[in-house]
Amino acid sequence: MSRRAPEASGRKVPPAPAEPRSPAELPAPARLRAGDVLRVGGAGLRARPLRVVLSALGIAIGIAAMIAVVGISSSSRAELERQLDRLGTNLLAVAPGNDLFGEAATLPDEAPAMIERIGPVTDVSALGTVEAKVYRNEFIDPNESGGIATYAVDLDMPETVGAELADGDWLNAATERYPVVVLGSAAAELLGIDRAGADVRVLIGGEWFTVAGILAPVPLATKLDTAALIGWPVAEALLDFDGHPTAVTVRTDEDAVDAVRDVLAATANPTSPNEVQVSRPSDALVARAAADQAFTGLLVGLGAVALLVGGVGVANTMVISVLERRGEIGLRRSLGATRGHIRAQFLTESLLLALVGGAAGVIVGVVATTVYSLLQGWPTLVPIWASVGGLLATVVVGVVAGLYPAIRASRLSPTEALATA
Repeated sequence: MSRRAPEASGRKVPPAPAEPRSPAELPAPARLRAGDVLRVGGAGLRARPLRVVLSALGIAIGIAAMIAVVGISSSSRAELERQLDRLGTNLLAVAPGNDLFGEAATLPDEAPAMIERIGPVTDVSALGTVEAKVYRNEFIDPNESGGIATYAVDLDMPETVGAELADGDWLNAATERYPVVVLGSAAAELLGIDRAGADVRVLIGGEWFTVAGILAPVPLATKLDTAALIGWPVAEALLDFDGHPTAVTVRTDEDAVDAVRDVLAATANPTSPNEVQVSRPSDALVARAAADQAFTGLLVGLGAVALLVGGVGVANTMVISVLERRGEIGLRRSLGATRGHIRAQFLTESLLLALVGGAAGVIVGVVATTVYSLLQGWPTLVPIWASVGGLLATVVVGVVAGLYPAIRASRLSPTEALATA
């Protein structure tokens, strides 16, 4: 019996299985250029502008806080360095300490003259405490002196301590013998005096003194700010001043400060050098700068906390974005987007979101530093490393915050994403 050909039987014969293709014959996966990734990531941000602003706000606050704190601190230190360059660090102060019994000691009357004999010393100026209260007029309650001290001073005091006049004139060889006074900046403010002149007078120890001048704040001799300064001769003649120096300021050569400091106590009071206190006023400014730097570290830490909170906000925004855009993810996967494409899209979106907040924070921080420095009269200084570091911090925050949402989005299969959309 003859067999019929397969074509005549009317049955379809299944095709033979295709030969497996070699890797070279498989279609290459689609690739996204950097520009395409940025365009796709930016599209997600443009679609939700309000959410972008609110999410970037946390990043901006953290970066702005850190930039402003670092900038203001740097500007303050720059002003301090400018002050030290102008005033010098070669000023030493000599004051009486305590004796062996704990009682207040005194400086010898010859102390200024003996100190002046030290070779590297260039200027010496003495100051004596006068027991006399200062009042604006005779109607003030005697118990309300405002804490203003009265000092008899040498004529070269401003040059020695680096003091400048805000108004009027300093004492001279003629006025130091007459009832003429120069007020410190804080003392003038307490007395309600804003100018010097022949018609402006204050009551010192029951005697009327004409205000010849008002000092500007003196950073290296702050006790002068709250004092009324009069001539040595008039203090002895009218206010029963005993002529005893209670403090001596000394200006030395820059390269001999330590050497002079070592011999000042023995020179000022050879019989009892242990009863003499020697200090360097500029050290107080340096200590203040160190304290400001420690406080700056604390504020930068608070700014870092704000940045961390902003990063959490970005992560939350990206997670919600993945849940809301499952349909978009499924459609892109169906059209050939790989998991790597999806990861790159959402990671770029998170990074752009963080950078928007970081850039805004840097701008706000620089502007805040500039405004504050101008109001204080300081030079404006925002370190480049602070701005660059702030932007790098936002990059790290953006990557960390977007990593989990990007991985989660890439793991969605096309059918799952479209089914749950």
